[in-house]
Amino acid sequence: MRTTRSVWLALLALIITATATLEVVAQETAKELLAIQIRDQGQRCEKPVSAKRDAKRSKPDAAVWVLRCEHRSYRMVLSPDMAARVQRLN
Repeated sequence: MRTTRSVWLALLALIITATATLEVVAQETAKELLAIQIRDQGQRCEKPVSAKRDAKRSKPDAAVWVLRCEHRSYRMVLSPDMAARVQRLN
């Protein structure tokens, strides 16, 4: 019984670690992809610092992200099959 509990706890720890790792990878990928999008639309973002999804402003058909770059930040509204709507924050 004790061994079974130890196995389950180890498995749970592994799942939590894997989930946290996937979230970090997703954030890294998001900031790089959003930086490419912002540059394609004529804005400046040489070194993306972070990208965070704004759940309160997002809608089912429009995801809102805040992209922080080294010198500027942007709010981006991403809708399918459309250019991103970009608002410079600073």
